[in-house]
Amino acid sequence: MPTAVNSQSTVSQPKDSLPTAALPSVNKARLKWACRRGMLELDVLFIPFVEDAYDDLNAADQRIFERLLTSQDPDLFAWFMGHKTCEDHELNTMVQFILNRVKG
Repeated sequence: MPTAVNSQSTVSQPKDSLPTAALPSVNKARLKWACRRGMLELDVLFIPFVEDAYDDLNAADQRIFERLLTSQDPDLFAWFMGHKTCEDHELNTMVQFILNRVKG
C-alpha cells in the first residue's frame, strides 16, 4: 500500500475521510482536459486514472493529483518512466500510487 502523502492523507484512504464541503469541486471535463498532455505515455496513465480512480481519492489527494498535473511534461515523463525521482514527497507518492495501480 502507498505510504502517507502527508499527515492528513494517504492515497489509499476513501475520499470521504476528510471534510470536502469547504473545498471547491473540480469540473471533471476540465480535469480530463488537463490530463491530455500531448505525450501518449502520459495520456495513457492520466486519463484512465481520472476516469477510474480520481473520485475515490480523498480531497487532499485529489488536490495533490491536480498539483501533479501542473508539472512540466519532461519532468512527468522522467518520473513515470523511472528516469528521475520527484523530490516533492507528496507528488512522488502520487506518482508511485498511479504506477502501482497500473501495474496491479
